[in-house]
Amino acid sequence: MAKLSRRQVLLASGAAAVAALAGCGDDTPDKKDLDRNRTGAMEKYGIGDQFKATEPVTFSILYNNHPNYPLKPEWLFWAELARRTNVKLDPVAVPLSDYEQKRSVLVGSGDAPLIIPKTYHPQESSYVSSGAILPVSDYLDLMPHFKDKIERWGLQPEMDTLRQEDGKFYLLPGLHEKPWQDYTLAVRTDMLEQLKIPSPTTWDEVYAMLKAMKAAHPDVIPFSDRFGKPNPAGNLLNMLALAHGLPGAGWNYQPTSWDAGAGKYVFTGASDGYRQVVAYLHKLVAEGLLDPETFTQTDDQARQKLASGKSFVISTNAQTLVNDYRPDIAKINPNARLGKILFPVGPAGPVNAASRLENGVMISSKAREGKNFVAMMQFVDWLWYSDAGQEFAKWGVEGTTYTRDASGKRTLAPDVNVIGLNPKGSKHLQKDFGFYNGVFAYGGKLDLVQSFFSPEELEFQKEMNARKPAPWVTPPPAPLSDEEREQTTLWATALKDHVTQNTLKFALGQRPLSEWDAYVSELKGKNAQAYTDLVNKAYERYRKSHG
Repeated sequence: MAKLSRRQVLLASGAAAVAALAGCGDDTPDKKDLDRNRTGAMEKYGIGDQFKATEPVTFSILYNNHPNYPLKPEWLFWAELARRTNVKLDPVAVPLSDYEQKRSVLVGSGDAPLIIPKTYHPQESSYVSSGAILPVSDYLDLMPHFKDKIERWGLQPEMDTLRQEDGKFYLLPGLHEKPWQDYTLAVRTDMLEQLKIPSPTTWDEVYAMLKAMKAAHPDVIPFSDRFGKPNPAGNLLNMLALAHGLPGAGWNYQPTSWDAGAGKYVFTGASDGYRQVVAYLHKLVAEGLLDPETFTQTDDQARQKLASGKSFVISTNAQTLVNDYRPDIAKINPNARLGKILFPVGPAGPVNAASRLENGVMISSKAREGKNFVAMMQFVDWLWYSDAGQEFAKWGVEGTTYTRDASGKRTLAPDVNVIGLNPKGSKHLQKDFGFYNGVFAYGGKLDLVQSFFSPEELEFQKEMNARKPAPWVTPPPAPLSDEEREQTTLWATALKDHVTQNTLKFALGQRPLSEWDAYVSELKGKNAQAYTDLVNKAYERYRKSHG
């Protein structure tokens, strides 16, 4: 996303840059003979081709079973996928709540399925040293759609952030053509009209808006937030961190941040930007503008406060606005109106701080020795990275779940609903058909990503995409060695816990902000500086060896 010189070099060098994706000095593709691993593979498979195995094949897949649309063997998704690709997927279903733990157990024991989706970087790093997952960068020649999108969309700087110490990457991430900033604040717009104030565009204006709401309704705490678990105020902290030039905090906790001015990594929780974030939260709580229960309450409790008029502002994304808040409010206060505001601008300026990489797919090392390995990589490339595969995973089957007009615009079939777009539909795209499933449907061209967006959301995204990408979202690679990773893992939990606990104390006024320096010293005592030194050592090592 960042418009760095490397990006410009990539765009200028085209295919040559993509050839480098496999990693500097890699013997790629793997020079081991693949002739015995081509059963079912297409002899000629390129950009725009429909993958179809030359004989029926079955691949096991770890399946993140979402409670909103539990897995059903009779879904059209499975049958149509088999018809189009000659591939049957054998899902090992794991509940969403246990997914990460179960994945670790399966990978660690060597019993993981061949295809392992829903993995968020850097989660794959813990499996690299054991050899349990495949260095997928060695096999990109088998994935023409994946390579093409990286080249055309200038994604090599982002891909570089996934590289391990050996220069290879072990995760196939979801790829977005454009940044997609979904989360922001939802605000009672009817309240703004009553108070005769414009929709806030900065965090300072958010503060002023909350002050005005509090003045007009002294008995109300105007901002009571959700998305607070497992990290207190998880989404709010992350948004504030992004606005202050940090890569993330809260539920997107990032232990280190790239300081472009200093040319090195710093410990996020001890940075001046993070101090400003904490000071802002403290001010809101101290002045009765942010509900202290924001840090501990459940999502349902926050929703109930908003619906009943006990609060006027809450974190949101496009789906929760439509599926949760508006129906909640309509039952109690049909005259109230709620809308998303643009992601508020902070000291870092008007940037779009969303990443163009999403969660992705790991491949078990066992797959490499299977006779269908080449076919499997072609299949993964088609389903997750081709335009046709991505459209299929999201929209389903033309004529059954959707129609397309002469201009190419897709419309849900009259009896099919999803995210409230066709509320009279008796069938649900996810629950009844298995499409728009988070295991398979993510990333893609802007048109596809926005194809379920309402006019309201399209306008929001148009405004967000007019902002410049945030450079700190794509920091330079700093891959740790196995020994360094083991060492930082020993320090990481205590450091994160101390940051989280003291963020809460500072915000709630349980610890005065005057003790910030003491808090930073405490972090150093828990090896924050040693942690950061190892990251900077890894950065320098990678920079010197890989240019």
